[in-house]
Amino acid sequence: MALMIRSADFSDGEPIPKRFTADGENVTPSLVVEDVPPGTVELALICHDPDAPDPDGFTHWTVYGLPPSTTNIADSEYREGPNDAGSPGWYGPKPPAGHGTHHYAFTVYALSKPVDGSPSRDEFLRSNVGVMLGQATLVGTYSR
Repeated sequence: MALMIRSADFSDGEPIPKRFTADGENVTPSLVVEDVPPGTVELALICHDPDAPDPDGFTHWTVYGLPPSTTNIADSEYREGPNDAGSPGWYGPKPPAGHGTHHYAFTVYALSKPVDGSPSRDEFLRSNVGVMLGQATLVGTYSR
């Protein structure tokens, strides 16, 4: 079995409903984690849009401190790191109008050690690559 992430609100590769976007209610979609690998000490989650008109894309959410027993992320305690809007927390999809379909990758990481602090996406990826036991990605789409 491999680490998995899924949502009751949209299927992999399918559109994210408007209520979960910055054009709607800007609430986080349901996210369920399954088959966490043995030895996992902590889970982390990042939502990133590689299609954003920025060389590094746009990070919508960084989440750290999820216990390995997590199944439903909304029911877990966690700490949020910065998004690319400059604040912690969820910043729902809001691509430029007419920019086409954007892809939002919700990636969960199983880690063999806890994450220090609440790093940005880039800081997290640079400093934790050696402790990743597994990762899984769910992609939703959205366009305006």
